[in-house]
Amino acid sequence: MISVIIPVYNEAASIGGLLNHLDTHSKSGKIIEVILVDGGSTDETIPLARSFSENGSRLPLVICKSDKGRARQMNTGANIARGNILYFLHADTFPPAGFDNAIIKQVQKGNNAGCFRMKFDSNHPVLIFSQYFTRFNFKACRGGDQSLFVERSIFDALNGFDEEFEIYEDCDFIGRIYDRYKFTVINDYVVTSARKYAKNGTLKLQYHFAVIHIKKWLGADAGALSRYYKKNIIS
Repeated sequence: MISVIIPVYNEAASIGGLLNHLDTHSKSGKIIEVILVDGGSTDETIPLARSFSENGSRLPLVICKSDKGRARQMNTGANIARGNILYFLHADTFPPAGFDNAIIKQVQKGNNAGCFRMKFDSNHPVLIFSQYFTRFNFKACRGGDQSLFVERSIFDALNGFDEEFEIYEDCDFIGRIYDRYKFTVINDYVVTSARKYAKNGTLKLQYHFAVIHIKKWLGADAGALSRYYKKNIIS
């Protein structure tokens, strides 16, 4: 059974569309719950989610609260999840039709952790170039926007996401999976929002993300990455 875990913070603009998308694009009947972990939203994110759930959703919705911070929020969701497969999804990322069947098929084949390829909802040449590399099964090509499925046993063995990371938590955790377990990339695409690129400027944001990756590879700690992000990137 799959538990879908979505950290949210002020996602009123997209949460209804995402929940509807999950409802209509899941096919297996094996999603036991969709867990929204709210980091203290001050907009209509949670009322909109409850409204959708109460008006005919097929998927059981669980809403819980956590201190803000994607790593903390995802760990909170995992702690209450009942599924033996955890599927972590960003609130602005939309998985393909039958995503749940695709995940289950991989787990049945012995691939107990992995992600999808990714496309942006933008035709900017830089983003088209960037998304091309998500097809390759290398640690350096991974990121949280590609979503992540992982068996509960692996998540627990790795002690979940490192809550020291305010950013880069997905890459850190996925990197630890690569170091100890088999990782697979499913040959289908999630579609993720390019809104942060539009806000910051595509070339500028791509440059800063590259610097963050390089800093981490050179040994920068979580605090240093966070300080660089807050100084240079508009959330």
